[in-house]
Amino acid sequence: MSSIAKMDNLEDAKKELKELKRKVEKADDAKARLVLEKLEEDELKENAKTEMMAQAGKQESCQKEFTQDLEKVKDEIQKLSKHKKDILDKLRRCKAQLEAKKTEASKLKHKFKIYAQIPETEVKFLSLIREENEEGEDVSDSVRGVFTISQRAAVLLLGGQALITFEEEKVAQKVLKLPGCRVSCEDITLNVKPKGLALETSVKFEVHMDVSRKELKVSNIPPAMPQDRTEDRLEISFSRPTRGGGEVESVDYDVKTGTGSIKFLKPGVAWRLARKGVYKVNLESEVNVKVGPAYEYQLEKFQTSCGSSRRTILLEGIDDVEDEEDLQDHLEIHFQKPNNSGGEIENIKYIAKGKSLQAFFSEDKVDATI
Repeated sequence: MSSIAKMDNLEDAKKELKELKRKVEKADDAKARLVLEKLEEDELKENAKTEMMAQAGKQESCQKEFTQDLEKVKDEIQKLSKHKKDILDKLRRCKAQLEAKKTEASKLKHKFKIYAQIPETEVKFLSLIREENEEGEDVSDSVRGVFTISQRAAVLLLGGQALITFEEEKVAQKVLKLPGCRVSCEDITLNVKPKGLALETSVKFEVHMDVSRKELKVSNIPPAMPQDRTEDRLEISFSRPTRGGGEVESVDYDVKTGTGSIKFLKPGVAWRLARKGVYKVNLESEVNVKVGPAYEYQLEKFQTSCGSSRRTILLEGIDDVEDEEDLQDHLEIHFQKPNNSGGEIENIKYIAKGKSLQAFFSEDKVDATI
């Protein structure tokens, strides 16, 4: 090989070596860069791991806190549910008590209501109070009356029962100690049971009534005209002396109810018209309206009493073996005999089955408890 060829080969080798050195340096740079990137990635990974652990711990803490809060909410819901149930139970009990009270109130209201037609009774005036003016004329506006209403003690006698009132209390008490009584009739012997008598509750109260001497109540007024015109026509109509009227002080009219009141200046006119019951007034045409006294009342000194009659006994379980009068006679004969523990009878009443009777007692025959 010639020297020139060797020199060319040497040059190529140098170039190749230089190229290899460049590549090695490039590879070293790339390696260093990769190592650096790896270190950075490892650091980021470590940071991410730390962050993940922190988040995991935070999540666990939040989960624990959430679980605690959830338990608290569940406990609160359970308490509220129990409280709601208790309130509903209490509400049901209150409703039941309210219904019971309403029923009791209704029974008492019905019990203490007096359904009676009070007959015409002579009224005794105890005193007269007059208000006079300078001329000596009576100018009092009203008349006051106080009425005492007293309900007699009573008991409902049912069919197959009898009431016997003895003259002496000790006789009635002796009969009540007997477990039963055998009463002989024509062809049969009756077994009857004596019992004590509890009377129905009775009431007593006072009615305080003030009847106006100047005011008159009017009703059945037809709604023919507006209120102000109707009041004017009423004033004109009730001012006519030819119809028994007098000078009117004021007029009050309710168009919805068709009622009103007329107040006169002088006492006595209202009473005179109230006795008539009707009065002619001129509205659009001449019509009759109802008139009556104007009054106010109050119930006072209301008392209830219950009691028993110590001289009266009740007989039960009486069969209708004879007609009413004959069977009553047999009962009277039996309980008059001293050997039957009986005595003198003041009153006796027997009711056959299928009938009923309200028996009333006078005060001297009742031991009352207020």
